[in-house]
Amino acid sequence: MSQSDPRVYFAGERTLLAWVRTGITLIALGFVVARFGLMMWLFQPDAARGRPSPFGPALGTGLVLIGAGFTLLASYKFLLFVRSLGPEERPRVRFEPGLTIALALVVAATGVGLSLYLVV
Repeated sequence: MSQSDPRVYFAGERTLLAWVRTGITLIALGFVVARFGLMMWLFQPDAARGRPSPFGPALGTGLVLIGAGFTLLASYKFLLFVRSLGPEERPRVRFEPGLTIALALVVAATGVGLSLYLVV
């Protein structure tokens, strides 16, 4: 593969999208962990029901924030990668990296919003 090959850009974009997918997975897992403790508390008999543990929601919120953070970090690294490419290495596409970065930022903002929802 030569240095002026546009496939280099597409490989970087695939890597970003893989990290976005990982961030979405962590965000979803965090939401499940945060809400699973509440569900288990609701299914307990009334006699055994105490206060719900704060450990599950805290761990779930942390996972959501980690997923959002990974997505933001991957977006930043992708922008650095795109800036390091020469004009001959960038494909001639309509949106360049803007659409991919916008997707990553929407996922990260959703993760931050979900963590705020879980805290409140």
